Amino acid sequence: MASKSSMPSACPVPEDIPSGLDIFRTIPYALILPELIFGCWVWILVAATTVHFHLLQGWVMYVSVSSFVISLLLLMAYLFGFHRNFQSWRIMDSLYHGATGIFYMSAAVLQANATIRSENEVEDANIPLYYQLNAAATFFAFITTLLYILHAFSNYYH
Repeated sequence: MASKSSMPSACPVPEDIPSGLDIFRTIPYALILPELIFGCWVWILVAATTVHFHLLQGWVMYVSVSSFVISLLLLMAYLFGFHRNFQSWRIMDSLYHGATGIFYMSAAVLQANATIRSENEVEDANIPLYYQLNAAATFFAFITTLLYILHAFSNYYH
């Protein structure tokens, strides 16, 4: 009878990619949950304001909501072990997080621009509240950008 070490592996994925709850204990995969939390705060805070700059904040909403949905699907794939069926899962994960980091950087810069413009160009009774919400959304957008970029690079160099 052949030993387990001499048998060819049906799983072509490297052994160090975790699945289940182990992803919350392994870098860079443990960064997915903070990415989801901070990204969720971005679109909640933008949605809580009166959007005066539709083009700027529309892109912020698109990036944050679509990244949230795709990252949630990616988290589910890791939890249920779907990644074990694919050889290039690590490459796909790194490319996704790198591209999303770039998209989030553009969204964070546009949100910062909308925040600055809302202080000077908008006449509304709730300007201090909207300015604070926009400033918080800008902060969380930059934090989320950092998390996505860290995930991409740590996955690449892992």
